[in-house]
Amino acid sequence: MPKNKKTEWQVGDPTISIVGDQFCNPYPMDLMVKRKVQSFSKDNYQVFDPSGNLLLQIDGQAWGINRKRVMTDPAGFTILTMRQKGMTLKNKWEVHGGESKEREDLLFTVHHSLAVSLKTSVDVFLAENNNVKKSNTCDFHASGGYSNISFKVFKSDALIAGVGVTHKFTWGSFCKGKCNFRVRVNPEVDYAFIIALLVMVDDNEN
Repeated sequence: MPKNKKTEWQVGDPTISIVGDQFCNPYPMDLMVKRKVQSFSKDNYQVFDPSGNLLLQIDGQAWGINRKRVMTDPAGFTILTMRQKGMTLKNKWEVHGGESKEREDLLFTVHHSLAVSLKTSVDVFLAENNNVKKSNTCDFHASGGYSNISFKVFKSDALIAGVGVTHKFTWGSFCKGKCNFRVRVNPEVDYAFIIALLVMVDDNEN
């Protein structure tokens, strides 16, 4: 990551559309993310707008090798699929559009920046920049997680999401396997992309 002073993505900056233009808004979005443990190996995320409208759902495996998570819209249409590629020191995820596994439908890959770290840190490579053997320059970088009470996503030196993640914690909700937290997505930034990163980072935290 660059060590110069960080800036923040603002109104008028270019649109960052990774999953789709329909997930980009011309204004900041404060999203409520609710995570619920369904069983020892499965959990579910739901994403709501400030009015309480359901925007996204993410189902899948919380534990295991070659995990898979599926993001759907409120009608159940599959938006993208996240697949973890084995158990390595630097966990790798591949994210494809819809339910596809084909290379031509690859949207981006996510690699843990460090094998061992107190804070989860991941590098994101878009499909066209996916040969990390030849290029060490990532397109985006994310760090943080639920236990850190922070989550930030950068494009180069510009903060594009995660301005203050706060979560509501009670012992009752914890015992029921429920966690609620909020994340802010900056203007013209693909919120489906941001939520996918949040889920993968949070997976490592849990």
